[in-house]
Amino acid sequence: MALIGKNVVAPSLLVAIFTAQAMPATASVIGWGRVNMEGAIVNAACALESASRDQTIDMKTLPVEQISRDGHGLTRPFTLKLVNCGLSGDNSANSGRQHFRMIFDGNAEGKNFGVIGDARGIALRIVDSIGADIYPGVPMSIENTLTKDYRLNYSMQLVANSQVLRAGDYRSAIRFKLDYY
Repeated sequence: MALIGKNVVAPSLLVAIFTAQAMPATASVIGWGRVNMEGAIVNAACALESASRDQTIDMKTLPVEQISRDGHGLTRPFTLKLVNCGLSGDNSANSGRQHFRMIFDGNAEGKNFGVIGDARGIALRIVDSIGADIYPGVPMSIENTLTKDYRLNYSMQLVANSQVLRAGDYRSAIRFKLDYY
């Protein structure tokens, strides 16, 4: 029994000594503290205006003879409008400047976009506002084509491909993705 008492008393005394020494140090820093903060301010990524997200472009009815004779149909313009863009930096220095990259993707028909349906011998050609061809799945910079009001202007045209022309209905779904970095 005496052995058990010594084993309990010795550790209790050590705890009391360490606690007594720690208390004056704690008492001297009462009222002091430190708050560390960090964060970042960033520009918001652009979003597409809701009217730009899902567009249907009517390519109009076209006689086979016109495609056969001219090799293409009428040009139909379309626009993608960006909203809530926070652009920084200037054109003279690339540090801190946001960059955009657009990718149009869909059923590829050579360098153009393919169509499905009964019609044959046609594809869709897309060009940007400066006349550069847009190829399926190929990323392209839009720095030079972005207007001051954040509009991206494109045009689409029905063109002949290497297949034999055949009259009929056609359709195509072309997706686009905007990378902002």
